[in-house]
Parts: sequence; C-alpha cells; structure tokens
Amino acid sequence: MHQWSPSCKVHAMPPERLREPDVSFYAVRDGTALAGVGAIKALGNKKGELKSMRASPAYRGKGVGKLLLRQLIDVVQARGYSWLGLETGRAEPFIPAVRLYEAHGFAECAPFGDYVSDDFSLCMEKHLE
Repeated sequence: MHQWSPSCKVHAMPPERLREPDVSFYAVRDGTALAGVGAIKALGNKKGELKSMRASPAYRGKGVGKLLLRQLIDVVQARGYSWLGLETGRAEPFIPAVRLYEAHGFAECAPFGDYVSDDFSLCMEKHLE
C-alpha cells in the first residue's frame, strides 16, 4: 500500500490490531502457501468493515480475492449485519480491487469513521439483506 499511497492514507491494520476482539482475521492457503488475507472489523449497530484484504502477488488474478470476498460477505451475513463498508485507493493499482468490490454489489459512499474521500481514498458500501 505504501508504494501507491501517501503514508497518511494507508489504513491497513498492524498485525497486533488484527488480534483484537472486534476483528476477525481470515487467510486463504494453497497448501502451506499464503494466498490471501482479509479481516472484518465489527463497527456495532449491525455494521462491519472489510480490512486488510490482500492477495499475495503470486495469486493475483487467480480468483483468491473473489473467494475471500465471498467468504467475508457470507460471514457478516451470518452475523446478521445489515451494512458492510470498506476504504480503498483510487490510484491505478487499486482499480482491480475496486472492480472486484463493484462486481459484488459495493458502491461508492460517503466517508465513514475517520476516513476522508479524496484523490487517494475511496469509501464503498454494500447493504445486506
């Protein structure tokens, strides 16, 4: 993330934060290889946020992101969440992620939490049933 965004715009959680009770961390493995990771942060009020979603470079374009995103959506629906948000980048390297989110029903939304939508940051949301 740091190579494409100013450091003040990188909102990835540090490893120790991923262990907190309000965060659920998931990994996709191919045998012993780590193919991708993602997390759900509980926001309260039947809302959640996707955090730290990333496919390993060797697995990009091979469906890992789609698999992980579908799993995370299934988890929040099972929890009874009504809303799922995320923040991502607007720069060219983030376009595949934005397209993946759009293909799964996410749309641009107003900033939430401490985020600010600007030339670098894009907030997206999905209303769940």
